[in-house]
Amino acid sequence: MSSDMKTDLKKGSWSANEDQKLISYIEKYGICNWSQMPRFAGKCLSRNGKSCRLRWMNYLKPNVKRGNFSKEEEEIILHSHSLLGNMYAYK
Repeated sequence: MSSDMKTDLKKGSWSANEDQKLISYIEKYGICNWSQMPRFAGKCLSRNGKSCRLRWMNYLKPNVKRGNFSKEEEEIILHSHSLLGNMYAYK
């Protein structure tokens, strides 16, 4: 990516318009290579590939669960923690 392209990239909060552009792009073309996506999306989405990937995976992907854990999920977490402790928190 050229230095000119890097300076044109937006940072910070995503607008609803940008979200819709990312959703539309993924619905039309799918996901092949996040780092190449900004080049293919052109000026319609001035974000880098990492930003697009994180926005999609953490907020826009249709099966992202929102809200509190269910009682069953909470029990699984507590049971797993009692067996494993914090061993994965430090890796």
